[in-house]
Amino acid sequence: MHNLTMFDWSDLRYFLAVAREGSSLAAARTLRVSQSTVHRRLVELEKRLGCPLVERRPSGYGLTEYGKELQPYAERVEQAASALRRHAATFDKGMRGTVRLTCSTPMAYRLMKWELLDKFHQRYPDIKIELLMTERVLDLSNGKADVAIRGGDIREEALVGKKIADVPWAVYASRSYVERNGRPRSPEDIRSHCIIEFIDEIAALAAARWLRSKAPEARISGQASNVPSVLLAVKSGAGLALLPSHLADLDQDLVRVIGPIPELDYPIYLLTHRDLRKIPRIAAFFDYCVSRLRPVLTGAEPRKTI
Repeated sequence: MHNLTMFDWSDLRYFLAVAREGSSLAAARTLRVSQSTVHRRLVELEKRLGCPLVERRPSGYGLTEYGKELQPYAERVEQAASALRRHAATFDKGMRGTVRLTCSTPMAYRLMKWELLDKFHQRYPDIKIELLMTERVLDLSNGKADVAIRGGDIREEALVGKKIADVPWAVYASRSYVERNGRPRSPEDIRSHCIIEFIDEIAALAAARWLRSKAPEARISGQASNVPSVLLAVKSGAGLALLPSHLADLDQDLVRVIGPIPELDYPIYLLTHRDLRKIPRIAAFFDYCVSRLRPVLTGAEPRKTI
């Protein structure tokens, strides 16, 4: 008989992280623990359940048949635990504690440039904002973050929020590239230039599809999996690429050669879970961002005023 009376429910977090990430190292990064901790907790879970859940493969970890059967049950436990945690959090009526904000690295750069978080802290000194910079979409329902600044289509019914702005995108080149290769005047001209290709996390962006559709025969001189890397590739003189104007226009080494392109306007939303919206400290930060974020996303250099 398996000793399920000593079963630690928190071990399911490690199992689910490995199942989703495909490796113990990636799971450790997601959970912010050591790889050895992930391995130890996973082994302990398998011992308690009396069956192997994962198996090592050349490409990483894969689920065994037992693991595949148990994953949906583990996810239900995760959802129930997250719901309990969110509901319990609503009991906190104080204006102190931590609010975890997730956004992309370019967005975080913009927030820091405009001192948005510093100004909020001046107003609410007992509320700490923890900034989670990542190109990945963190799950607000499962407690990965409290508030998100996120672009694109929002399809999670449990989230509430507000559209902040439509960020324009345009084609950019470095000044050195334009001096060497000339300046394209229309989308059709791009075919005779080098371009930076979007891959991995950003390959699905409308900007990625647009550039390849306009210049399918253009030579690919570089690839990048996130917007900051695209910007650095363009800045190095490697080729042309689409970039969000609110980020690229701040760099004096870059030249906007085509655009903005209206069909590539990218909606940006401020989001939180409907349960978290009731927590005073999160509500205070959310409302503050609603009133302050638009110029951060669409403005030029910030004014040095408080």
